[in-house]
Amino acid sequence: MITMQREEMTMPIKSPKELFVRMLSDARHHAERATKIYEELGQATQDPAIQEALQSRAFIQEKTVKSLDRCFQLIGEKPIASNGRLQEVFLEDFRRELAEIQAPAAKALFILIKANHLMHLRIAEYVALVAMADVSGHFGVGVLLESCLADKMAFTERTRRLIRRTIESKHAVKLAA
Repeated sequence: MITMQREEMTMPIKSPKELFVRMLSDARHHAERATKIYEELGQATQDPAIQEALQSRAFIQEKTVKSLDRCFQLIGEKPIASNGRLQEVFLEDFRRELAEIQAPAAKALFILIKANHLMHLRIAEYVALVAMADVSGHFGVGVLLESCLADKMAFTERTRRLIRRTIESKHAVKLAA
């Protein structure tokens, strides 16, 4: 049975496995879309360190997509359509709010904060997926998902350091003036 809601096609979820496939499909869609998001975030800043970090994050997303494809192979399923509306809203808000910020230091900080915000959403998604893989007995899938989760956690730590460095360097400039 297919229902239409706000121009989106959705299938009712009748079992935990269908939920797992839906969430795994969403994660794959998010990983594909995130490459473009991190590239856009990187282009929005003038700080070379932030650009490099965000470009590296976009590069790592390719590995995540391959890992998720392997997960689908292991469970004998194919990804299903995902609406991706959350990321679209995130980008719309990001662009609107960034346009309102005029100071380059504040822009750099805002970009890092938004990148971190997005990554925390993904971490929550992967924590749930790892638990579902373990409960379903797909331990190989769990290993792949945990490696994706570890990449995301490493990025949040790196972003935290960049936020601190950005605040400290901009604060030092302000104190010296």
